[in-house]
Amino acid sequence: MNIVIVDDELGLRHTLTLMLGAEGHETRAASDGASALALLAERDADIILCDLRMPGMDGLTFIDRYQSGPPPGKALVIIMSAYGDDDSAVDAIKRGAYDFIQKPFRADQVLLVVRKAIEREGLRQEVLQLHEEIAALRAPNGIVGHSAALQQAITVARKVAKHPSTVLITGESGSGKELIATLIHEASPRAAATFVAVNCGAIPEHLLESELFGHARGAFTGAVDNRSGLFEEADGGTLFLDEIGELPVPLQVKLLRALQEGEVRRVGDNAPRAVDVRVIAATSRDLEGEVRAGRFRADLFYRVNVVRVQLPPLRERREDIPDLVRHFVTVFNKRLALRITGLSPGAMRLLMDYAWPGNVRELENVIERSMVLADGAQVDVEHLPPGVQSGKAPASSGPDDDIDLSVKRRTESLERTLIQRALQQTSGNRTRAARLLDLSHRALLYKIKEYGLE
Repeated sequence: MNIVIVDDELGLRHTLTLMLGAEGHETRAASDGASALALLAERDADIILCDLRMPGMDGLTFIDRYQSGPPPGKALVIIMSAYGDDDSAVDAIKRGAYDFIQKPFRADQVLLVVRKAIEREGLRQEVLQLHEEIAALRAPNGIVGHSAALQQAITVARKVAKHPSTVLITGESGSGKELIATLIHEASPRAAATFVAVNCGAIPEHLLESELFGHARGAFTGAVDNRSGLFEEADGGTLFLDEIGELPVPLQVKLLRALQEGEVRRVGDNAPRAVDVRVIAATSRDLEGEVRAGRFRADLFYRVNVVRVQLPPLRERREDIPDLVRHFVTVFNKRLALRITGLSPGAMRLLMDYAWPGNVRELENVIERSMVLADGAQVDVEHLPPGVQSGKAPASSGPDDDIDLSVKRRTESLERTLIQRALQQTSGNRTRAARLLDLSHRALLYKIKEYGLE
């Protein structure tokens, strides 16, 4: 166990350090209450042995300040005193001390009290873990947090779940949009049917139509069999279209038709097929801005934006961070067979201060990484990524560190540059440029419009 000794007598600090060290405990020592609080602010303890009467700050005042934080201390405090009486013991217990031991004491007395405290701490941790596991099970689809903004989003999601209306979930990347979509599906009359999720920005444009609507045999090279699309797979259930703002305009027209008419037509097929699908869309883009820019159809926007659920970024609901950390610690303890009890106060402070550009997904990644790197039962500051420790992105260590690593943005930039060069080489002849680019003439026209190269 990690034990902190607080006493103004150097000899007693030394004796307790040797005694507890021989039992395999890690010890730190402080000569007064103020020094002990500074020590504990860097890293909390499991048990604290604290003298009752010390210069500057007595043991009772130390308990008050330690347990009130910030952040509130969680160690079991054992008060030691050569001036002990029943009133002092009762007062210490009332203030939150675990036990009271009177000086002078024998080694076996101290060790017995410490062993009892360890047993109690073990039971407390087991109960805490059970509570966290139960809370994780009760959390709607892993949605963790008590902030007003998050609870408002959950309330709207639960209300709309009962109705077949199309839902648009908006929020930054990593904020939990798919979790809300899953919540809506599972709280809806369609819960027993299929939930199908697709990221519209992760599928190459030339495959998207076939992926969504299916294709008939022989519709194109490689179409050796009839194949149903995601709309048909979700028939009777829910189709979640993540990042719907990434859909190219021609596909937006076909999606609108499918939503309005309740039927889809496979690529290369003549007859439409009726489908009963509840569509939930999500985006991290400003769709109203995309409509104004002509990149997203207004009629499709109004069709999907029947009910909107707005998810706040993590930096706007920082009060949820401790809940999320406890949740992820429980999850990764199980998944990785670890026994991490939590984070040190210093590490938690850094998490609370960080801006979280990647939102909950980034926090989840940070917790998993830090738990793997932790040396003991607690995640400390040194186990956190450098960017979190410094409160900003890692400093550049080379000329290439500032390169944008977004595959999507880099691909768009490269595509735009290649189209410009092809048009320059062909003196603006789009048919010849399409051949150079290995694109269909139609696809080139769309991309020219998309990138504003007209």
